Amino acid sequence: MTTANESRTVVTTPSEVEIAISREFDAPRELVFDAFTRPEHVSRWLLGPDGWVMSVCEIDLRVDGAWRWVWRRDSTGEEFGMSGVYREVTRPSRVVNTEVYEGNESVVTLELTERDGRTTVVQTSRFASQEVRDAVLATGMADGVDASFNRLAGMLPTLA
Repeated sequence: MTTANESRTVVTTPSEVEIAISREFDAPRELVFDAFTRPEHVSRWLLGPDGWVMSVCEIDLRVDGAWRWVWRRDSTGEEFGMSGVYREVTRPSRVVNTEVYEGNESVVTLELTERDGRTTVVQTSRFASQEVRDAVLATGMADGVDASFNRLAGMLPTLA
């Protein structure tokens, strides 16, 4: 399975209003899809930097189904959350959903491809404007995503 040092999380800006995040995992696509879509898995790895926990992880994985996640920093009690609605669910290759964070809505497309037992994940977020995209990048989200993906890479062998 992939370790934190075997694969890198790559964050790019393919257009003025998009952020794309890609990472390869040493696991079959079905397993990675489950890790991205089942609350019992998402709540274990999608935590960002150390010190955060996911206190709410609700996923109704179907077209028009809603999702909601809330994170809490244990040391301070600080919380933040996001939510959205699923627009497309094609198991195990693609999920499209809205994402609302701090009043801004984006559309997120998750695509999973498998080759030789390894799965490449590309998650592209499309924002309303370049200003919103740049504000998201300025939050340090790239470091949080990398920490989360490293955690996921370490968790995948336990799901197999």
